[in-house]
Amino acid sequence: MMKYSDVLAGWLAELGYTHCFFVAGGNVMHVLASFDQKFTMVPVVHEVCAGIAAEYFNEISGGGKAFALVTAGPGLTNIVTAIGGAWLESRELLVIGGQVKTADLAHGALRQRGIQEIDGVGIAAPITVASVRMEEPAPRAEWERLVGLTRHGRRGPVFVELPLDIQARPVDPAQLGAAAHVPPPLPTASEAVLEEIAQALRGAERPAILIGGGIHRDTTAALRPRLAELGIPLVTTWNGADRVPEDHPLYFGRPNTWGQRSANLVLQQSDVLLVLGSRLGLQQTGFNWQEFAPVARVIQVEIDPAELAKGHPKVALPVAADANDVLRRLAPRDLGRHEAWVAYCRRIRDAVPLVEPVNQTGQGYLSPFVFCTELSGLCGGDDIVIPCSSGGAFTVMKQSFRLREGQFMVTNKGLAAMGYGLSGAIGAALAYPQRRTVLVEGDGGFAQNLQEIGTAVVNKLNLKIFIFDDGGYASIRMTQRNYFKGGYIGCDTGSGLGMPHWARIFDAYDVPCLPVLPGFETDPAFRALFDAPGVAAFLVKIDPEQSYFPKITSRVTASGGMASEPLHRMTPPLEPALMAEIGRYLPPSPDEVN
Repeated sequence: MMKYSDVLAGWLAELGYTHCFFVAGGNVMHVLASFDQKFTMVPVVHEVCAGIAAEYFNEISGGGKAFALVTAGPGLTNIVTAIGGAWLESRELLVIGGQVKTADLAHGALRQRGIQEIDGVGIAAPITVASVRMEEPAPRAEWERLVGLTRHGRRGPVFVELPLDIQARPVDPAQLGAAAHVPPPLPTASEAVLEEIAQALRGAERPAILIGGGIHRDTTAALRPRLAELGIPLVTTWNGADRVPEDHPLYFGRPNTWGQRSANLVLQQSDVLLVLGSRLGLQQTGFNWQEFAPVARVIQVEIDPAELAKGHPKVALPVAADANDVLRRLAPRDLGRHEAWVAYCRRIRDAVPLVEPVNQTGQGYLSPFVFCTELSGLCGGDDIVIPCSSGGAFTVMKQSFRLREGQFMVTNKGLAAMGYGLSGAIGAALAYPQRRTVLVEGDGGFAQNLQEIGTAVVNKLNLKIFIFDDGGYASIRMTQRNYFKGGYIGCDTGSGLGMPHWARIFDAYDVPCLPVLPGFETDPAFRALFDAPGVAAFLVKIDPEQSYFPKITSRVTASGGMASEPLHRMTPPLEPALMAEIGRYLPPSPDEVN
């Protein structure tokens, strides 16, 4: 006989788990002791970090897997944000939660019977692919099924609640069965559908392929020579940003509501758009989804039929299949010759710089766009780049950072929550401790989880932290400035938001901290600290009144209402002559029609 928690630890190790991010608690004391014998245990200060770190670890790891362990009650409620983020981004995340003894469960008859009892399964159910409580020791096949749900198909988080007495119960491992569960095969496209896609691309004048996060890095890496021969422009979603490097001959950027203007113009002028592994959410299509790819036949390959049927944007050929399989089988086919279109796309890319001169930066401050461009030139070929998940630092990184082959970039844009950066960077750095991890985050977002500086330090991570130091929430401040004439409310120190003295915060953790000013890229002190091993912090002095353009804005319609502009009409508009040259295939604007 063995304790069930010991048996479970062995199963999880055999299923490939190597790391456990956790916050200890009485209601997980048995699994905690058992897991300590099998896994690299990474204690964190707050449970949300455990979930985010495990998500980012799994997103890039080429070897082991990570899961999160939390105690009952607040342990579960604290990690809900991380579960929600993994749910929206279709990311692998196993969360094991403690619970009171089965005899102390209220089972809905009372609000609470056991100490710290709360219905974790009910709370997690809407944002997981499976949420279960085990009131009896489950067999190995059930654990394999649950792990399969978070790893296969449209991935997502799985929450398993283990009452304290179940963890400690003596069991006979032989009676709980051997490996048995086999995940169902992923859906595939028929040969007829593959040929229909190939014919559409072959017959198009201006085809483009949008690569989303559903395409694995291994898939594009294996196909990279062939992708360079296809003759079809490639653009990526933000979650698929590191699937195609900046110097790829057919790479034309990252289209998005906050995307690169040139990439938006390429996508919007395509006449056949093949979308691989992207759900085409509103951030990707713009709120004005009716004008997404307005002159294109859109072919969307997506593993979730519900996303294909949601009705926005308009899709001519929805294909419910594994996008990786489709790309692998499509790549060897003849997809036509499109040299004139590729040359036109290069003209668009050359005509619109990633750092546009429209933004205003005050004297003595560093332009965030210039900073991100210079930083991308200083980063190494195997660096891991974490561009936080919301706000000005996030959008600037996605607009102006130039990714190279071999680099990873991970974010969580679906939830767009502040505070993701440091926790995600910790998970990524532990997945590849031999690499340097570079985090760029706004001061407002970083403040929400700054307690994890200690986690980075105690684990001796090679982590370089860049904070946009502008005294608050840059994107919220810009919204209030643009729409409410600068009536600031709770967005900076002047409107009641308390922010720390950053150098003193890092000094408390014995982390070296350096201000980053104009000309930093040639500063020997900066280069020495950036290239040295260990944790280091850099304060990027950003103008509190810094503008962040280009972006999609709204306009007043003829009826007096508001309408969001499509992706190709970013603010501020380009000069008419330039727009006429590089936007020749775009439909006329409402003003031109009227």
